[in-house]
Order: sequence, then C-alpha cells, then structure tokens
Amino acid sequence: MPWVEVRGGNIRVKWWAGEYKTDADGKPTKKKSYESASGPEPGVPFQDEGEAYNYGLDREHDVRHGKHIPRASAKTLMETYCWLWFERAELRPNSQRTYRSMLRAVIVPYWGARPVGDISALEYDLWKKQVRASYSDNYASQLLGLFRMLMTDSILKYKLRTETPIIEQPRRGRYEKKQTRRVKRIMPIEVVHQLATNAYQVWGFTGWTYIWTIAFTAMRPPGEMYGLQRGYASPTWPASEPDRERREEAEERYKDMHVLRVQYQLYYVDSKPTLAAPKYDSHRSLVVPSFLHDMHVALLASHCKPWVFTSKTGKALLGTQFARDYWHPIRDGRKETRPEKKQYERFIRPAVPAVEAMAGQDLYRLRHWHRELLDEPGADIARVAKEARMGHELPGVEGVYSMVTQAMEERIVEYLEGVWEKLMARGVWTPPLPTRLPDGELGDAAPLFSGLPKV
Repeated sequence: MPWVEVRGGNIRVKWWAGEYKTDADGKPTKKKSYESASGPEPGVPFQDEGEAYNYGLDREHDVRHGKHIPRASAKTLMETYCWLWFERAELRPNSQRTYRSMLRAVIVPYWGARPVGDISALEYDLWKKQVRASYSDNYASQLLGLFRMLMTDSILKYKLRTETPIIEQPRRGRYEKKQTRRVKRIMPIEVVHQLATNAYQVWGFTGWTYIWTIAFTAMRPPGEMYGLQRGYASPTWPASEPDRERREEAEERYKDMHVLRVQYQLYYVDSKPTLAAPKYDSHRSLVVPSFLHDMHVALLASHCKPWVFTSKTGKALLGTQFARDYWHPIRDGRKETRPEKKQYERFIRPAVPAVEAMAGQDLYRLRHWHRELLDEPGADIARVAKEARMGHELPGVEGVYSMVTQAMEERIVEYLEGVWEKLMARGVWTPPLPTRLPDGELGDAAPLFSGLPKV
C-alpha cells in the first residue's frame, strides 16, 4: 500500500515500483525499490492527502497489471532510444540505409533532447504538420511511418511509455485533400513494343530483351533485373542450380517448360555491390514463354559476362546512371546526334521517338502492366498463381490452403504465348539477332557465387 508523507506545506506519496534494488554485481536483492511524487504532474502539488493516496493507489495498480513505466525509463532521451532501437531492429540493407538517413536528418535533430515518455499528442501533431509542409508526400509518409514504429515499440517492446502520442481522429471542421494514387493510363501492348524498339535503338538487343523480360515476367526493376545471373536465366536453369533438392524438383516439374529463377537482387551496401534476397524474400521460379526464352538464348550467346543484362560497355548495370542514360531516352525519346567530321560517323545516334503513353512513368509500370495482362477476363489464371508470380503471398486461410500447380503454370505460358503471337500477327518490327560468340568464349553457366558479398 502507498503511504503519504506531509513535510511542512508539501505532500508526498511513495509506492513500490515493482522492482528490487541490485547489488554491485547487478544481481537483484531483497530490498524493494520505491518511487515517489509530490504532485500529479511536474510543478503541480497535491491538494490534500487523499489525492496523494489515490495517486499512489493508481501507480500500484499499474504495477500489478504490468502497465507501470519506471521513471528512469520514461526519461530516456529520444536520441538514445532512436539509435538503440536502430541497432536492435532487424532490417534489410536498403531499409537500414533509409532509416538511418531519416533518423539522422529529421527525427533525432527534432526530438533528440525530449524524453520518450514526455512526448505528447499535441507535440506530435505540431511536428506532423511541419513534416507535411516541408517534405514530399512520399518522404513525409515514410518519416511518419518510422516515428509510428518507434512509438509502438517504445510501448509494446521496451516499456518506455504507456500509450502512443499518435491519435488518429476523423476530420473535424477542416478540409484535407484526399491522397490519391497516380492515375494509370491504359497501355496496350503496342506501347510496350514501342518501348522495346526504343530500347533497341538506345541499348541494342540487350535493351530489347530487358523491356520484354519485365513485361512478361513482372521481375522487379532495378534490383532483381540487375541481379539476374547467367546461371539463373532460362537457358541454363534449373540444370545450373547448386541446391540439389531444388534442382531435382525443378527439373521434374519444368521438363516441358522454360523457367528462370529470381534468387537475388543486386544493390549497393556501404558502397559495395552486394547480392541480397529479393524483396520480402520472394524467391520464385518464373515460367517464361518460348519467345522470351529464345531472346535470352540469343542474348547470352552474344556475351560472356556473368550478368544477363549488361551495360552498353559490357559491365554490370549497377554502376550506371540507368535513369539518365537508359530509361529516359527510351521513354522520352532523343534527337539525332551527328558528328561534324566524317571519320566519326560511326558515332551517329539516330533519333528516338517519345512514348507519349509512358510520359512521366517509371520502369515499374511494366511490372504493373504484367499484372493487368494476367487479370484480363480471357486469361483464366488462378489468383494464387498470379500472386506467386508477382512475388506476393495470399493472406489468411486462402494463402494456407492454396498452391500453385503445374497446370496453372502451363496455363500462364500458354496465355502469354498467345498474347505474343497476336502481336506478331500484326507484322510489327523485330530486331535481328545479335552476333553469337564462339562457344569457347562464352561465360560459365554456373551462378556467380563468389566475388560479391551476400546478405
């Protein structure tokens, strides 16, 4: 039970904090640890002994029900908490880089000197308004999402607060513009063909194959496309799979189909090229139609590099300014450039027309287009097969009981082949095949497991 002490004009209440004192070695002793207060809030004294006693009873109630926050914990500064949270959080390298940047640039400078337990809803609302006004919608949403995680973990995991300062209420007397997704334009396959044609003019046969690969597999650009290695492309996989059990299973399942494997994505970690698992650990095998398989066969026969898609100079795409030097000319077009001197005519760059239907869109639009293609009424493809192909999982009971069958994948191949054949029947342009290297100069078909760190 709490007890009240009256000293002069001050009233103080003490209660057991639910903990025991520790000795010099950090081991708990039999001596109880007590906390006290001279008022319900800092600077506000108790009016009488009854108020002080009831305040102590409330604190002991919190102790018994596991809701009590020790004062020392609640006074932990946000700067200390943020970096301790960051060190303990299990994050992917990309998320580590993003969260570290947001903590260092925005959250810690603003909140660092404030105790975790003292942040109020009013303070949060003021900061939220400033963030919305100072940053783009996307970055502001990321900042607020990270702060929400910090506050949630401070309550549920680390017991530094009892409740969150983030209180969502319906709109009251104010107008706020509804956040809408970017409007998608209808994109027939002719638009994809124009992108692929432009890619051939800008980048050669590699560009032509790159565009059709995203459009007909929904692989995520840029990471999964950068990280596709020769040994995981359809001409070599699953025979090149190092995992024996997966190789035997895949060889049996896909003996009559072409398939590639999404095993890695490639990006920088601490300024070093690194192989990482796909987003959400969505490792997956993707059946591909024969026309796309033939493109990959021709492409791999034209170079000896370990990556399927290389830069204009034959290097890894990760080190390029891809948006500036590849995607923007493909999407937005470019003017013809012709050297003044005749001896440099080999450097002539032909004009490339802009693809109006893709104005302002990023390369990820082709991944969305693939899903739209699978959702067409005539496709007749099971939902579980579509989600698996996109690298997603079905939620709930449906995800537990559903499974992608071989017949579903055969239907996907059949349907995609039909889409391509209809396009070819219109007499559209296709590029000549690239020059094939002698077999002795081709690269090793095995996946590149050495030379790069993996996470």
